[in-house]
Amino acid sequence: MADISRPTIRLRPSEQLTILLIGDLIAASSAMVASIYIWYQYLLYQLIASGLTPGRAARMISIQVPFWFYLLPLVWLLLMVDSYDPHTSASWRRTLRGIVAAPIVGLLGYSLLFTINLDPNSLPRIAVGVFLVLAFFLTLGWRAIYIRIYTTSGLLRRVAIVGAGKAGHSLLEIYRKLSPPPFKLVGYIDDDPRKQDKSYHKVPVLGTSTSLLSLIDRHRLTDIVIAINGEIKGETFQNVLDAQEQGVEVIRMQIMYEELTGRVPIEHLESDWVIRSFVDQVRVSGVYELIKRLMDVAGALVGLFIFALILPLTSLAIAIESGFPIFYAQTRLGRGGRIFTIRKFRTMAQNAEADGEVRLALENDPRVTRVGNFLRRTRLDETPQFLNVLGGEMSLVGPRAERPELVAEFQKQIPFYRARLLVKPGLTGWAQINYGYVANVKETAVKLEYDLYYIKHRTLGMDFQIVLRTVGTVLRRTGR
Repeated sequence: MADISRPTIRLRPSEQLTILLIGDLIAASSAMVASIYIWYQYLLYQLIASGLTPGRAARMISIQVPFWFYLLPLVWLLLMVDSYDPHTSASWRRTLRGIVAAPIVGLLGYSLLFTINLDPNSLPRIAVGVFLVLAFFLTLGWRAIYIRIYTTSGLLRRVAIVGAGKAGHSLLEIYRKLSPPPFKLVGYIDDDPRKQDKSYHKVPVLGTSTSLLSLIDRHRLTDIVIAINGEIKGETFQNVLDAQEQGVEVIRMQIMYEELTGRVPIEHLESDWVIRSFVDQVRVSGVYELIKRLMDVAGALVGLFIFALILPLTSLAIAIESGFPIFYAQTRLGRGGRIFTIRKFRTMAQNAEADGEVRLALENDPRVTRVGNFLRRTRLDETPQFLNVLGGEMSLVGPRAERPELVAEFQKQIPFYRARLLVKPGLTGWAQINYGYVANVKETAVKLEYDLYYIKHRTLGMDFQIVLRTVGTVLRRTGR
């Protein structure tokens, strides 16, 4: 019989996200209700201070709350979008940074609306200000409770990895980089006699698969991760099934890797898994494709409006600093390997590739001009590509459109690299918001893992999240 002291709360990342959203929504809704009450009390105080009796003042007050005010809790969730990453939400430092940024961005947005609004009475300044302050403190308190619960060892999953080989060690390396850890890694289980009684970075080999059930009871394991490449022995497989019947969750290494990193482990994929993930499961519904296309068209129209607004001043700035041309054009590969042309504002010095050699853009690239650096950080250099989005060659969200020469080179060195071409390239994407510039093949492989994760898991909700996080990047001027 399994140890009754084994932790019973085992929350997956999606379940943690749901709890976070519910808690944040309750905090923001409470702030909204409280701000309306405080607004009422403020107006009442003003009337009493003018000489009216409390009763008469109360009868004279007529608060008309605009409809949009009731949407502020949802706006607050959008402002907090960067804090819903599992690793961010578990870190007090990252969470605090996100919560501090939310009311600042909200105040800037409200100030802009207040400046251009024709009817100042429709924007209750006191109520909005109180809402932002209360939402900040209530969310801060809720997140402190969440992090406390999340990091309490009694509620963390207790995990063992079956297989102390290359795949198991890859998981350990990822686990060691996470702070705080999302679970307690208790140890390895491996049948190799040479690995018994050994430890890898202080994570011990607990025993063999023949004693799996007793190890589960002894170490109060809640999850086991199967990190075995190739065929699993029949006895091992049966022990795993018995463990699952006892309530232990069994997870494949590839799934755990995705859960921890938001990436697909290209070095640990087997052919049948690849076929299931990128042939059988890559299809999406026609409804998704239709709504995504409508979102692309709407986003492209907004983007082209911004492009038209910034075109005169941006063109002048580029011309003064580094001369003409204002734009540059490059061929890129789209869905299915189709070649198309993109145009951007020129951000590099003229003849940046005078020798004809194709190079990756680097962080702090010396070829980038001062105007170009600003355009890149705000991503305004990419606004001409909204024409490609409107024309259907690109999407708002997808893998980065890459040059044919680089695709030809990388697909020789990186497994599954051409799988990026299963979907339309995007102006922004999962890899772009999670990873920076790449300077070599190894870093390009990491970025590919993010792209393949997006292709496998893409939904309208994920697309919307990526767009919102990109907007946050633009506002913070941290684009790449």
